[in-house]
Amino acid sequence: MHLTYQRSPLHDLPDTPEAYDAVLADVTEQALARMTPQGSLEHPAGGEDIGDTSLGVTALLALAWQRSKDPRLPAAVRRSLAFHLRERVYREDNPGYPNLTARGTGLPYARYVLDTGAHPVGDWPSTVWALLQAVNVLDAADGLVQEDQRAELLTIARGYWNWLTGATFFNPQEAGNQAIGCVVGGLMLARHLPPEQAEPMRARALTLYTDEIRARRVRDRGALLPPEHGGAYDNNYGPISLSFLAQAHRVSGVEMFAEDGDALARYLDARLTNGGFDLGGPRYSEQHSGFESVLGLRYFSRRIGSDLGRYRGDTRWGRHAVKDDGGIDGHFAFMLVWQIQDTTPWHRTPSAAPVRHQLRAGTVSVAFDDRMTPALVEAAGTYYLPAAVNRQHGFGPVLDGFLMSRPMGEVRVRNVRVDGLTAKLVTKPVVGRDHVLRHVRSLYVTDGTSLWVTVAVERTDGTPYLLAGLPYAQDDGERVRRTAQPGVTSAGALRVTHPCSAGVDHFDARAGTTQEQAAFALAADPRGYGNPDEGWRHLVSSTALEADPAPGAPADLHVFSVRYGPEGPYAPAFEPVEDGLSVRTEAFTAVIGDAAGDACGEPELTLRG
Repeated sequence: MHLTYQRSPLHDLPDTPEAYDAVLADVTEQALARMTPQGSLEHPAGGEDIGDTSLGVTALLALAWQRSKDPRLPAAVRRSLAFHLRERVYREDNPGYPNLTARGTGLPYARYVLDTGAHPVGDWPSTVWALLQAVNVLDAADGLVQEDQRAELLTIARGYWNWLTGATFFNPQEAGNQAIGCVVGGLMLARHLPPEQAEPMRARALTLYTDEIRARRVRDRGALLPPEHGGAYDNNYGPISLSFLAQAHRVSGVEMFAEDGDALARYLDARLTNGGFDLGGPRYSEQHSGFESVLGLRYFSRRIGSDLGRYRGDTRWGRHAVKDDGGIDGHFAFMLVWQIQDTTPWHRTPSAAPVRHQLRAGTVSVAFDDRMTPALVEAAGTYYLPAAVNRQHGFGPVLDGFLMSRPMGEVRVRNVRVDGLTAKLVTKPVVGRDHVLRHVRSLYVTDGTSLWVTVAVERTDGTPYLLAGLPYAQDDGERVRRTAQPGVTSAGALRVTHPCSAGVDHFDARAGTTQEQAAFALAADPRGYGNPDEGWRHLVSSTALEADPAPGAPADLHVFSVRYGPEGPYAPAFEPVEDGLSVRTEAFTAVIGDAAGDACGEPELTLRG
């Protein structure tokens, strides 16, 4: 089975002016054929997330007119704008909406679902989206929209802003992308107001960003990130936040948006595999966005100098939102407008700078979590997740059912690049069930094709094994498919084990279930509102690679060594040396320094090809 949402890298989408003109031409023909006598451009199958959709298509038609001067478009823009102003602006409080701070204000807002009282909690983001569609129409209004319509739309847009920032709690869903989008709306709307009105709105938008978003950033893997649905980073919404930060910087020039975008972009770059696969998030763990993320990934790929566009997007939504029949839906259309207007080119090559939470070269990558345990391993087009044993998740030595990967002190890292090899040594103090402090030294080396992982720990009684991952997915052309087959060779005996128990808290990679589906099944809330990251932490056991200790290790150590990637004979040699442990494979010789480290306690590593 293929993963539904992770498809082609977004930087593969053509982004020439001619390509975008072709997209707008298609939108134009669909819209003109669809427009109802009332002027609606909504998709007939629209239901949820509908409040901004007709206006979004109107904004695309306005942009198309600017670029093509198609004589059919002015009338279509005016008719569809009239429909939105007449039929999709609500002023009476939506019954059941829980986030008002002032009732009966009469301020305009947009609805997530049109029926009164139906799913009102979605009205805040829907109003943000409607505000952004409105300012895009205002940006294109000169010579296109009649003055009375333009004035009415400006009044409505100001009302949207006032409802979002004065009649409700700000960012009630704790969704960073929605909140930054609201700030962008204020910044863009202020440009249409006289100076005495524009400056207070701009100041209010910047204050909301600093006090309600920036001050509440969440730290993960060394980065401060905008909070997203109660967590740090979400695979669907994180790149969308990056797009909003790009637009905020484009329209305001305020450097903090660029600084925060750089931080988010570097974080995303460090966790994203070469193949563009990733998973994890408090709202969606496996779902990836499409056109909504192009602006941010492209803009910040140039700023940080790395190939963020390798992100595998949902290219069914590669240009704009669509319904099941492939027809355009105007939801989030402002993102297509902005990416067309922005001419920043993609940066298409990886950054060469070493990063603490990533090892990357060629077609191999390892993304590390906060504790410097692999969160995702990629080699030969196969992706490995942390396996689960006895409710413990990770990569590392296991003894008597206890996974020795949780640090009980400072985790230290040494990066080395030499002779076409890229390496990372991670030293981690851990405590086992016997309450003895031991030092796990994990060496990761790649030549860009294979990944060698060698783990050394002080010898214990019993027979430990190395928990070496959960084979989960493989590249398959423009798609990613599920797999349970590893491409791993071990110096010691290697086993692939599967859960002995059934139930949602045991994940068997052979089953036709995705990680996201399993995570939602374990979440506290039903699908759509639950936190998949939190749910996945309840997993008891999973399919796992288990590697026995390598033969020939020094008497005082357990040493494990596995190679991910091309198969073939693997017989590494280990030898105690004066300053540590020598590891010799068919591709390199390394000396891992002893656990004490150098004069400052930092790990020592020498490597040669």
